[in-house]
Amino acid sequence: MNITKILTVVFYLVSIGLAYFLVTSIANDIEQEKVIKAVEAKVINKLMQIRDAEIAYQAANGAFTSDWNKLISFVDTGAIYITERKETIIRLDYGADSIYVEIDTLGSVPVKDSLFSSDFEPSSLPNVPDSDKQFKIWADKINKSGVMIDVIEVVDPDPVDPTRLEDNEIKNRKPLRFGSRTDVTTAGNWE
Repeated sequence: MNITKILTVVFYLVSIGLAYFLVTSIANDIEQEKVIKAVEAKVINKLMQIRDAEIAYQAANGAFTSDWNKLISFVDTGAIYITERKETIIRLDYGADSIYVEIDTLGSVPVKDSLFSSDFEPSSLPNVPDSDKQFKIWADKINKSGVMIDVIEVVDPDPVDPTRLEDNEIKNRKPLRFGSRTDVTTAGNWE
């Protein structure tokens, strides 16, 4: 065999090896992206459950909580009160309006039944799906323009996506979270 045929065979084998490497690399990246999307969907669902529970807790108790045990107990045994609000507007003689507001409590429903499905387990609320970690939770009051306002932030401590870093400039590329320590919001960064 001459040198040209030998080089042709060698380059042919090398090109087949490189093609196989590229195809498997791309397939692995696609599979990893699917896994990341599936796990993040579970994390987002759990964050929405925590947000619903925290909003109900704040409505019932006047503030958010950063204590998982209080939140779990509230979800397990707490109640959401159903109220009816009636407003009566009375026109005064000098042209102004007076508003009379009447709020009547009609009853209550258990938090667990009204916010979650029947197979929901409240003790699993702080746990990050597909992980042995718990969400980081922070709740406090901050001063906004002279008014003390309740704020909350719940963060996934160990994102499955390696590109989700806390120091990212882009808000929706930070670890999955809802709320803020500095703004009055309960919005999630996935929304």
